[in-house]
Amino acid sequence: MNILDWGIVVGFLLGSLVVGLLFTRRAGRSLKEYFLSGRSLPWWLLGTSMVATTFASDTPLAVTEYVRSQGIWGNWFWWTLALGHVLAALVFSRLWRRAQVLTDNELLELRYHGRPAAFLRGFKAVYFSTVYNFIVMGWVTAAMSTVFSSFLDIPLTLSVVLSMTVALVYSLLAGLWGVVFTDLFQFVFAMIGCVVFAVLAADQAGGMSTLVRDLNASGQGNLLSFIPPAGAGSDVWWTFGVYVMIMWWANHGADGGGYLIQRMMSAKNERHALIGTSWFVLAHYVLRMWPWIVVALASLVLVPRLGLGAVSDREAYPALMSAILPAGLRGLFMATFLAAFMSTIVTHVNWGASYVVNDVYKRFIRPSASERHYLVVSKIASLLNMIIGGVVALFVTRITAAWELVWAMGAGIGAVLILRWFWWRINAWSEISAMVTSLCLTAGLYLTELLGGPATPFYLKALIVVGGSLLVCFTVTLRTAPEPRELLLAFYQRVRPGGWWPFPRERTGLGRRILVAWLSGVGLVYGSMFSIGSLVLQETRSLVWQLPLAGLGVLGLWWGLRGTLGEGAPDSADQ
Repeated sequence: MNILDWGIVVGFLLGSLVVGLLFTRRAGRSLKEYFLSGRSLPWWLLGTSMVATTFASDTPLAVTEYVRSQGIWGNWFWWTLALGHVLAALVFSRLWRRAQVLTDNELLELRYHGRPAAFLRGFKAVYFSTVYNFIVMGWVTAAMSTVFSSFLDIPLTLSVVLSMTVALVYSLLAGLWGVVFTDLFQFVFAMIGCVVFAVLAADQAGGMSTLVRDLNASGQGNLLSFIPPAGAGSDVWWTFGVYVMIMWWANHGADGGGYLIQRMMSAKNERHALIGTSWFVLAHYVLRMWPWIVVALASLVLVPRLGLGAVSDREAYPALMSAILPAGLRGLFMATFLAAFMSTIVTHVNWGASYVVNDVYKRFIRPSASERHYLVVSKIASLLNMIIGGVVALFVTRITAAWELVWAMGAGIGAVLILRWFWWRINAWSEISAMVTSLCLTAGLYLTELLGGPATPFYLKALIVVGGSLLVCFTVTLRTAPEPRELLLAFYQRVRPGGWWPFPRERTGLGRRILVAWLSGVGLVYGSMFSIGSLVLQETRSLVWQLPLAGLGVLGLWWGLRGTLGEGAPDSADQ
């Protein structure tokens, strides 16, 4: 990188710092301002922040791993989550906004009662703010370090320190205000960079027509398929079936997911929560990913053609950047990855600190301290999160493996997270048993492999963890007492979720039309996503069914949501 490249990088970092620091004073007023932006975010800001957060420095590298090792269809590992995200946009975004809690763990003591509820709240807060959060921060930072090492030829440890230090200052000072506004700036910057790189990579490969022809000629045409190719083995089809049928509801974010829920609860009202989350779903699945897939496909041709040597699937994306980008654009793309990295890492730092402070420290250790005291503790917790996440990054070798591990650790709890809103019989022991079983089964399967036992295919791990957790969970649910009727009634009146409850129910805006809206929203997402993919790969025959699917999705979504945002009681005042 030359002086122009470094100038672009430094300018980007200063711009992010200035944007973040503008909100330092506002974030210092209270925990609600620091962690929820005062519940005042408009839809376009909270939705874009969601997209930026899930656009991490690891995402292009992981997508490249899937495409190069399995083909485009391998991305169903995360494409399937669109079913859950559409449900979260249409249903759970409104329920979380109605709940008026500071963190999603706080909801546990509204829905459940007594010591089991308190234990569950504390355990989940500690688990997700440490084990889960550190693994995610570790793989995100490891990806950023891979880019740093490819461009700057510096040791991994030093690159980890640089990566973590960049994002630390404004995340400590400005809270969620600084996070969401820098997310907006960084997302625009990162998207422009990825689109430009995709165009350059495709052009270097001779254009998309030539790239597709060369892949077919080399026997790699099966990598272009959106579903497993016809000749794929039974293990591939079992994996695909688990992706589509199970993964979207069997995961720890089945009713939204921690940092996405944080944005939903930060919305001005239910309408902004719904529209903002819907914008996130469309941008996340429809607009953002095809530039990464184009580069991944181009790398299959260009890495050997350019003599880049033996690079791993994870290293292919940054290796190609280093090989084909001219001076000036190198700085732009370093800034692109920094934008993706910072938007994700500061969210995890802020979100993890909210659990530590609100659900552990304030709830169990110092329940009566001042807001100023809690804000100081929040910043200390953020700093510790950043440091430990950096240490974990040194041990991450394959990003997609880390994705699979994190999913498996929370796979058994997904059904309970959905049912607790709609079925009165779910209790604290339901959630505790599901989580413990999921963790134990996952630990047992991975430990067996580490000790030299046979490797268990991913689809079989998923079936064992999900099936075992559901069996234990429902057995425990039916053999333990339900929550007190008074608590259930108070929860229902506060959140108005609809569903099966042992008392008269009121109109909630979540009636039968929501099912039509959900199915239509799923059709819109996949129809639009595959239409763009077919255009990119110049496979226009598939548009015959993809475009009508998207069109029917729009009509069904309009019919299913018509008038529902005006139903039910208005947003309650903050508690």
